[in-house]
Amino acid sequence: MKTIWKDILTALLMGMVVPGSLLNVTVALLDRNPESPVPAQTAAQETVPETVPETVGLSMRLRKSDGSVEEMDMDTYLVGVVLAEMPASFEPEALKAQAVVARTYTQKAYETGGKHGDGSVCTSSYCCQAYVTEADYLSQGGTQEGLAKIRDAVTATSGYVLTYGGELIEATYFSCSGGSTEDAAAVWGTDFPYLQAVASPGEENAAHFMDTVTFTPQVFQDVLGTRLSGSPRSWFGSATYTSGGGVATITIGGGTYTGTQLRALFGLRSTAFTVSATDTEITITTHGYGHRVGMSQYGADAMAVSGSTFEEILAYYYQGTELTRLC
Repeated sequence: MKTIWKDILTALLMGMVVPGSLLNVTVALLDRNPESPVPAQTAAQETVPETVPETVGLSMRLRKSDGSVEEMDMDTYLVGVVLAEMPASFEPEALKAQAVVARTYTQKAYETGGKHGDGSVCTSSYCCQAYVTEADYLSQGGTQEGLAKIRDAVTATSGYVLTYGGELIEATYFSCSGGSTEDAAAVWGTDFPYLQAVASPGEENAAHFMDTVTFTPQVFQDVLGTRLSGSPRSWFGSATYTSGGGVATITIGGGTYTGTQLRALFGLRSTAFTVSATDTEITITTHGYGHRVGMSQYGADAMAVSGSTFEEILAYYYQGTELTRLC
């Protein structure tokens, strides 16, 4: 009798325990089978929600074409700057670098008064920074994909600026260097330790990597504001060059001119130029586009294509600076 009750109790216990064990084994096997119709419980428990970059709320002052000034959110403004200043087809890391540099420029103007004295930044690239609204960007042929890409670049770098010795830097940038950036002192006469000439390879496909303009001898003299004797072949003497490959000085007709003077007079793309002359024509060939001080936008894209991060791009073009996040 005792044996019979022992068998019954064993059967009951097995009925309670074994099915549970089998269920656990079955679930484990199903979790390992990617074709199983049953959801994998373990995988679901390990899912980590995607993190969204935390934005930093900064303000800026936008000076419109009519002279009025509008206070607006910094990152909203920067989307318009990057849309206007850099092609959306550029690599994401180059776009991020552009966003940081533009934010630095804007924040410095906000804190110090900037070129307009009231902390505002205008929409002219010849004065401050180019800017376009999202609506205008789309109406001018831009795409939603390009807009989203640039929004992501601004958001990913929200609040980040460049500093040197704890102060916001002079965040200058330009389109294309033609192979080398320039010392700030060679262009503006003021030296900044982080604005020095560096090689900028990989820009050969830039729209203005090299340009050529020609003048008749008469027009050349008119622009120069003087009369020169003899054949145009004899007008041009020796030249000196900056560490960035720009023309420091050049002798023309016995007078000495700086590269920056000639660039302004003749509307040249850059101060990195050479001159050749015949009796009927004077040809000036320029390399690069812009003042060539700070970050080359095409150079930044070339670095990004090669695998550099935006932090590495900024550290290269602004050596000795620190990437700082404003609170």
